[in-house]
Amino acid sequence: MSDKTIFIASDHAGYQLKQRLCRELKERGWEVEDLGTHSEESCAYPDFAHKLCAEVLENGHKGILICGTGTGMCMAANRHPGIRAALCTHEFQAKIARAHNDANVLCLAGRVTSPPLALVMCELFLEQEFEGGRHIRRVELIEI
Repeated sequence: MSDKTIFIASDHAGYQLKQRLCRELKERGWEVEDLGTHSEESCAYPDFAHKLCAEVLENGHKGILICGTGTGMCMAANRHPGIRAALCTHEFQAKIARAHNDANVLCLAGRVTSPPLALVMCELFLEQEFEGGRHIRRVELIEI
């Protein structure tokens, strides 16, 4: 796996957006590891959140999770120590989630977010580095 590797997963409600993001991120040079789901058949979002978080923690790459609202995926992901999942609905949130919060998982709302906006948020999230400095202490306080 390269530095340009990312993990992505969705439930059935995020499937269409995930498919489009996989294609477009690959076209932009990212190595995309699609962890499912692989259809629009009803499934449980926590299963895919847990699978993706295990990969992010083991391999150190960033992840993208998509469900209908993004909320369920975000809640499930943040149960994992070491995961800092951010539900983003705007470009600024995606950039600052990385820059100030060192988020390692981006959560998106498949039923709410337009594909062009989702792609911009993914690119900002994936390319933005953590600024460190004054933010380190705050990020360290997240873990209980």
